[in-house]
Amino acid sequence: MDYVKLIALGIVAFFAALAASWGHDLAYQVHAFLIMVIAFAMFIWVLRNTDEAKPTADQTSYSDGVVRYGVIATAFWGIAGFLVGTLIAFQLAFPVLNFEWAQPYANFGRLRPLHTSAVIFAFGGNALIATSFYVVQRTSAVRLWGWNTAWFVFWGYQLFIVLAATGYLLGATQSKEYAEPEWYVDIWLTIVWLAYLAVFLGTIIRRREKHIYVANWFYLAFIITVAMLHLVNNISIPVSIWGSKSVQLFSGVQDAMTQWWYGHNAVGFFLTAGFLGMMYYFVPKQAERPVYSYKLSIIHFWSLIFLYIWAGPHHLHYTALPDWASTLGMVFSIVLWMPSWGGMINGLMTLQGAWDKLRTDPIMRMFVLSLGFYGMSTFEGPMMSIRAVNSLSHYTDWTIGHVHSGALGWNGMITFACLYFLTPKLWGRKQMYSMSAINWHFWLATLGIVLYAASMWVTGIMEGLMWREVDDQGFLVNSFADTVSAKFPMYVVRGLGGVMFLSGALIMCWNMWMTIRGADPATTSVPNRNPNAVPAE
Repeated sequence: MDYVKLIALGIVAFFAALAASWGHDLAYQVHAFLIMVIAFAMFIWVLRNTDEAKPTADQTSYSDGVVRYGVIATAFWGIAGFLVGTLIAFQLAFPVLNFEWAQPYANFGRLRPLHTSAVIFAFGGNALIATSFYVVQRTSAVRLWGWNTAWFVFWGYQLFIVLAATGYLLGATQSKEYAEPEWYVDIWLTIVWLAYLAVFLGTIIRRREKHIYVANWFYLAFIITVAMLHLVNNISIPVSIWGSKSVQLFSGVQDAMTQWWYGHNAVGFFLTAGFLGMMYYFVPKQAERPVYSYKLSIIHFWSLIFLYIWAGPHHLHYTALPDWASTLGMVFSIVLWMPSWGGMINGLMTLQGAWDKLRTDPIMRMFVLSLGFYGMSTFEGPMMSIRAVNSLSHYTDWTIGHVHSGALGWNGMITFACLYFLTPKLWGRKQMYSMSAINWHFWLATLGIVLYAASMWVTGIMEGLMWREVDDQGFLVNSFADTVSAKFPMYVVRGLGGVMFLSGALIMCWNMWMTIRGADPATTSVPNRNPNAVPAE
C-alpha cells in the first residue's frame, strides 16, 4: 500500500509542478505550488515509513484524536473569521482602512468573502465535523468507520479552507454567494465531502445501538443535502485546465434561481440542520435531562427537511424570476416558522426541572441564549420573506442584521458552548480552567451581538425608508450617498459590537489553552454490548 501512495503522491507533485509553471493566473500558480509542496512533503514522509511496522489503532476506545484536532481548528478559524469581519466592518465606516499599500489584496471586496467563508465553512464547518464525529460514536457505540478516512476528511477540509481563502485574496472567485471557490477547489471539496459522508454513514451502518438517535438524522441530512447543493450550483466549465477561471453552466435568471436555491439551503442545512444535530445531543447532556419530546424532535426533523428546500426563491422578489416562483418560496418560508419554533421549544423545554442551571452554569446559559436567537431569527426570516416587508428590507442593512443575529447568536453561541463542553472531556479535565472567564465570554458576546444586530436593524430600516422617500413632484429625495452618510454612526456601533464578540472569543481561546496545557488526551472506551449493558450516551 505504501508503494501505491508513493506513486500517487509522485504523480500529484509532478502535475502540480507543471501547473505552477504553466498556470495562467497568480491564484492558480500559488495553489499549484502549495499542492506540490504538500504532495512532496507527504511523499518524503511515506517514503521514510515504508516497510516499517505500522502502529495498530486501539479498537477498544473511540476515535477522539480527530475530534480534538477539530476542536482546536474550530477555535483557530473562528478567531480568523471574527478578526477579518471586524476589520471589514470598520472599513465600511472608515474607508481609509482599505490601505493603499495593501491593494488589491486587503480591500473590502476581497476580504468580505474571506470573512463569510471563514466563519461559515472554516469555523462552522470544523465545528460540525468535530461534533458529528464525537456524537455519532457515542450514540452508535462504535468507533468511526474507515480507519484513517476521518483524518483525510479533517486535513482535506483544512486544505480546502486554505485554497479558498488564498484564492479570494488573489482574486480567484466564481462570484457566487457562499460558493466563491473556483472549479478545482470545488472538485477537491467534493472528494473530501464524499469521504465525510462515507465515514459518518459507515459508522451508523455498523452501529451497535438499534435506534438511530435524532441528532444523527440532522447531521446526515446536512451532509447529504449540502453535497447535492454543492454539486448542482457549482457546475461549471473551466476555460483552461491551466487556469482558475471557469464559466457557469447556468446563466441569467436560471443561474439566480439555482444560486439562491443553494444559498438559502446552505443556511437551512449547513447552518440550521447541522447545528440542530449539535443541539439535540449537547443540550440534553449539559442539562442532564432527556430531550423534552422525542416525538416532537421527529416531527421537527421531517417537516424542517421537507419545507426548507423550497424557501430559496424568496431572495428574488421583484426580479426577473416569475412571481409564482418567488411567492412559492415566500409561502414555504412562512410555513417554515412552525417547525423551526418546534425545535426551539423542544430545546428550551429540555431544561424542565433544571432551570436553576441558568444561574450556576454559564455553558448552559450559552446553549439557552443560542436557542433564543434561533427562535428570533427563524421568526424574522419568514417575516422578511413576505413581499411587502421585503420591498423595504431587501438590499438594506436589515438583512445584514438578520444574518448576524442568527450567525453570531445561534451558530456562534452554540458552537462556543459545545467547545466548552468538549474541551475538558477530550483532555481529561473535570471542567474548564476558568468558569468566570466563560461568564465574561458570555456577556461580551451577548452585548456584542445586541450592538451589532440592533445597529443594523435601525440603519437598515432607515435606509429602506430613505430609498423610497419622494417629494411632491414624485422625485427621489435622497441620493445613495445621503444614505451612506446617514448610516455612519450605526456602522461604528456595529464595529464596536464586532470588537466585543471577538474579545469574547479570544478569552475562550485563552481558557481552552489553559485547560489543555499539560493535560494528557483522554480516552473513552467503546462499551461492550450485552443484554445487561448500559445504553450508549
